[in-house]
Amino acid sequence: MEGQGGQPLVNGGNGHRNGQGRFTKGNPGGPGNPYIRQVARLRSLILESVDDDDLRAVLTTLIKRAKAGDVAAAKELLDRLVGKAPSPVLLDLQDLENRKLQLAEDRQSDARWGKN
Repeated sequence: MEGQGGQPLVNGGNGHRNGQGRFTKGNPGGPGNPYIRQVARLRSLILESVDDDDLRAVLTTLIKRAKAGDVAAAKELLDRLVGKAPSPVLLDLQDLENRKLQLAEDRQSDARWGKN
């Protein structure tokens, strides 16, 4: 499907993007989160139902369980206090070796053809 001047249409023919595919002023945007009202209502209900003493009791239990060696409780407590640990980066050592070999071969090839 093509737009004016033979340019491909970005996201269909919605007419709310410029020539570079960026949204133009007045773009209506997407539908948003269809459950946001329900989530807000449930959060309000929880906040109304839990007072400071309830929260303190839950936290006290969580801390006691973490101190007693409950790893899940300790992880939850630390995640909430200092943030979740970032996901580890998995290194493929074989891939690294293959890349080193390819780089060495490329350098040899460049040297043979007089490229630096």
